[in-house]
Amino acid sequence: MKKIRVLIADDHTLVREGLRALLEAQGGFEVIAEASNGHEAIERALEMRPDVILMDIGMPGLDGLEATRRIVKESPGIRVLVLTVHETEDYFFRALEAGAQGFLVKDAASTLWETTATLRASSLAVICHTFLP
Repeated sequence: MKKIRVLIADDHTLVREGLRALLEAQGGFEVIAEASNGHEAIERALEMRPDVILMDIGMPGLDGLEATRRIVKESPGIRVLVLTVHETEDYFFRALEAGAQGFLVKDAASTLWETTATLRASSLAVICHTFLP
């Protein structure tokens, strides 16, 4: 089976390295690029064409929501999963409005690979959250 090609966009090196380690240990994933801000995320996404982008919201320069909006507009086949510490409905709806297909609070990372795999395989939105009952 073809590996899921992933771009990780987060401004914290430790988070990017941790996500890479989690995905690669699980198997079935290939991290093809990393970005530390929204501008890099757009550039790498349009160049590398990942299956899924794991996108942080709070990044310097250009935030993850605007980067998501621009990536989805330019390349609608790329699936974006927002990873965030912002556990509010406001951020949830803002992420969906930007074009993200999924929303995952960072402390729920144990479901990360399942969510990422589902995003690649499905045309439906996958929404994982902990702030709604």
